[in-house]
Parts: sequence; structure tokens; C-alpha cells
Amino acid sequence: MNNKEAKIELPENYDELKRAASRTSSWRDRLDAIDELGQWKSSQTIEILKNRMSNDPVYKIRKAAFHRLQAFGENVQLPPQIKGDLVKGVTKILVRIKKSLPEGHTYEEFKEKLKKMRVDVYDTYEGDKGADFDNWLKTLWLGL
Repeated sequence: MNNKEAKIELPENYDELKRAASRTSSWRDRLDAIDELGQWKSSQTIEILKNRMSNDPVYKIRKAAFHRLQAFGENVQLPPQIKGDLVKGVTKILVRIKKSLPEGHTYEEFKEKLKKMRVDVYDTYEGDKGADFDNWLKTLWLGL
């Protein structure tokens, strides 16, 4: 959508989209919210898009917000990918989860417990790693 096609007023579901754009348990909800908010050019939607572009741990969301802002004619720079841990202390979190499971547990049991205990961590890395998520998590699990 180019700048001329953007709607100026706020969508009827603005409050829900605003909440969804910050929902730490679902990168997909955040991405969908960015896509929809990016169709409505207003100071409120621009503020949300700038926040996601600068602060979201999942790069594809940061990039989507950048493209929406750019389409609005905003003077923005493509944010760099985050180097290192996307979630502070992720190794400690994973070690705690592994230690809470019985000796000889499976990778699938570890993965399920992570998803139940720290959906924010699970979701952030799943969104960031995409198809490589399972290989990445299994490699970490084996090394813990």
C-alpha cells in the first residue's frame, strides 16, 4: 500500500489492534496487527509502528513496521537485526526448565514445558528462527 492509499482515520478495532501489537505471547498476532495498522495513517498508528520497529524482538515484525512507516512517507531507517540473545537471560531460563524435568526427559517434553512456562520466550524465538526453530532449540537443549 502506498502513502496515497492509506486511510486517515482509525480503524474501528483500533484498541484491539493496539493490544495485539504488543502481545508478547504471539508474534503472529503482532505481525497481523502491524499489517492492519499500516493501512491507517494517523499519529496513533505511526507511534505504534515506530515502537514495534524499534523494540520488537522478532526481526520480521520490526521490518514489517519499517516498511509500513516508509509507505506512509516517514523518515525511518531499517533497524538492524538484534545480535545475541533476543530475551535477556534466555540460557538461565532454559537451564531452569531443563532442571525441572526428570532425568532422561525427551526434547519434546522440554519443548512443551518451555511453551507452557515461558510462552513469550518460545514465541519470540519461534518467530525469529522460523523453520530453523526446532534445530536451534534442540541444539541448545543438548548443550545445556
